[in-house]
Amino acid sequence: MAIRVMLVDDQVLLRTGFRMVLAAQPDMEVVAEAGDGVEALQVLCSTAVDVVLMDVRMPKLDGVETTRRICSEPEPPKVLILTTFDLDEYAFSGLKAGASGFMLKDVPPAELLGAIRAVHSGDAVVAPSTTRRLLDRFAPMLPSTGGEPKHKELDRLTDREREVMVLVAQGLSNGEIAARLVLSEATVKTHVGRILTKLGLRDRVQVVVLAYETGLVRAGGHG
Repeated sequence: MAIRVMLVDDQVLLRTGFRMVLAAQPDMEVVAEAGDGVEALQVLCSTAVDVVLMDVRMPKLDGVETTRRICSEPEPPKVLILTTFDLDEYAFSGLKAGASGFMLKDVPPAELLGAIRAVHSGDAVVAPSTTRRLLDRFAPMLPSTGGEPKHKELDRLTDREREVMVLVAQGLSNGEIAARLVLSEATVKTHVGRILTKLGLRDRVQVVVLAYETGLVRAGGHG
C-alpha cells in the first residue's frame, strides 16, 4: 500500500514541486494539501494520512502548534518538519511537539524520499547527527536538572537499555550501537523497541529529546 502523504506549506510553488517528486514514486501518493495549519487540521479530520510534510512558518497557525495538535490525537500520522535553516529554533520546537524529524527545504529529492520512508517505517530518525547538533544548540533552553537524570520513567529501564538510550541520543544508528556494545543489530532493535514502549515514546527523535531533557545526555552529546 502506498504511503499517503500530506503537504502543508503556504507556498503553492513549493507544494507543486514536492507533489511532482512524490508522484513519480510507486510507493507514495499525495492525498491532501493545505496552505496553513488551520486548513491542515480540518483536512486531517476527513482524510487518512501516513506522513505529513509540515512547513513551520505559516499564517493563521504555525507548523509547530499544528504538529502539537496532530500528535496529541490517537494514532496520528508521522510529521516531518520542513525548515529553511539547519539550526532553527522552529525545528527544535517541532521535535518537542512530536515531529518525527526535520528536513531542509532544499534537500535533494532522494534524501526527502528516504526520510519519508524512514519516518513511515518508524525505525529511524531523520539525520540523527543533525538532530543532536540542533539539541546541542538549544540545550540551554531545556530545564536544568543538575546531578542525576530526573525522570521517574527512566527507572523502568535496565542498565543495558539506558546504555542504548544514551547512544541513540548521541546519534548512533542501530548498526553503530551494535558494534559499540558488541551486540547483534536485531538485539539493539529489540532494546530500542522496549525503550520506546516503557517510556511511552513514539520514535527515536523523542528518545533524543527526552535524554536531553532529563540530563541523561548533556550538550555536546556525552552521557
